[in-house]
Amino acid sequence: MTTRACPDWPTLMELDPELQFKHYSAAEARLGAEVLIKVPALTLPNIEICCDLDHHVFYSEHTNLELAAALSGGDWLEIQEWAQRKRGQSRGS
Repeated sequence: MTTRACPDWPTLMELDPELQFKHYSAAEARLGAEVLIKVPALTLPNIEICCDLDHHVFYSEHTNLELAAALSGGDWLEIQEWAQRKRGQSRGS
């Protein structure tokens, strides 16, 4: 699997230093059927996703637009939404 660290990692670390964002092809990310069914016309080996695979968090700025839309609303969260939820949890604790 070919991966590389996201060049925006300093900005992303400010949002959550525990996440590790890397660029993958959508095929390498092994996305679930609930996502893939929403993007049948995309050629997954040629589509890029920037994400933390372990936490199912993606960075929409570096993710294919159609794929980002398919990821939203499911098990995946965009980094801004992830950070907002995390801030809300820390205030509620």
